[in-house]
Amino acid sequence: MKTSLYLFAAVAAFALSSAPRADAQETPLWDLYNDVFAKAKYIDLTHAFEPVQPVWPGFGQAKFKPAIAGNDLGDYASVGDEFTYEDHGFIATAYELTTDQYGTQLDPPAHWNEYGATISDLPASYTLRPLVVINISDKVATDEGYHLQVADVEAWESEHGRIPRGSVVFVRSDWHKRWDEVDRFAQKPFPGVGLEALKFLHLERGIMLHGHEPLDTDTTPTLEGEYWLMHNDFAQAEGVANLDQVPEKGALVAIGFAKPLGGAGGYARYVAIAPPDWPFGVTVSEAPGAPLPRYSRPLRRDENGVLRPSDG
Repeated sequence: MKTSLYLFAAVAAFALSSAPRADAQETPLWDLYNDVFAKAKYIDLTHAFEPVQPVWPGFGQAKFKPAIAGNDLGDYASVGDEFTYEDHGFIATAYELTTDQYGTQLDPPAHWNEYGATISDLPASYTLRPLVVINISDKVATDEGYHLQVADVEAWESEHGRIPRGSVVFVRSDWHKRWDEVDRFAQKPFPGVGLEALKFLHLERGIMLHGHEPLDTDTTPTLEGEYWLMHNDFAQAEGVANLDQVPEKGALVAIGFAKPLGGAGGYARYVAIAPPDWPFGVTVSEAPGAPLPRYSRPLRRDENGVLRPSDG
């Protein structure tokens, strides 16, 4: 198997050769895509959010329902009409979202800090970063309330080298495997990230953000880790999934999120980009994205308003 440094080496080589050129026909970014990213493996680290799922006990569940006409459209639709394939040729879904802290998410400082940046203030440079995965799942297997410690970070560095400045550090606990345990997932004890580890990662290693699989940073009475992050202008990822399918070193993470103006949280999509010889994930050739696959049965809403292939 090739080294997981493949992506970093390719990107570094690109950076050294991509100075501005007079020949407008040369396209180094496209070359980088064809040479590296088109061959890479992509792993989704995101739970799809739905009407019934784990959520912090202080918030309620979302509701999904058909979108209806909000204005009179003459013969086409009246106010209150549900848009349907049969009558209008399309459908849409309306979401009643009880909170922006729902599912896999991105927390900006404004979540806790009245002077902090909101989700719409986050820069576009969040898009792509080196990804570090620190695995504490073996310790969580014997202690469900285990929190990442500085010693765990130092152990990772003793094996893999110094954590890159500006990177994203995701903490693997395998707690995501309990996502379907709706009542248990957000209840204590659950794994977390210790305050001293957070301070070390941000202040000593200069990471951009960290992420974890549970829906809270820690289980202290005051959520001391989350409080410290938000009041020191750091963001974090929560509800991350599938970190057991990602290399501990050598991958990148693509970050996408909804951008409500002034939002105190963001519904996020995290995708790991791993070297082409990595055993998990799909390549662009395996999942080109166009045309998309089609269901063999028509879509209908279930009892919670979620579109699914019909039974018959």
